[in-house]
Amino acid sequence: MARNKHPSLKQKLHKFGTQHKWAPFWTVVKIYGKGKRVHPSQHTAVKRHWRRNNLKI
Repeated sequence: MARNKHPSLKQKLHKFGTQHKWAPFWTVVKIYGKGKRVHPSQHTAVKRHWRRNNLKI
């Protein structure tokens, strides 16, 4: 049977859940300039994967 999760744990899980995405594409132009072609994952601060990294919460 499932149990209820504490609200603070839910907030942490939500934050960690959004940390696997790349940065938005328009940030490349903002950071590097108009002519530079860089993948948005290059300047994403935190990259997570459910298999590679544990949350430790």
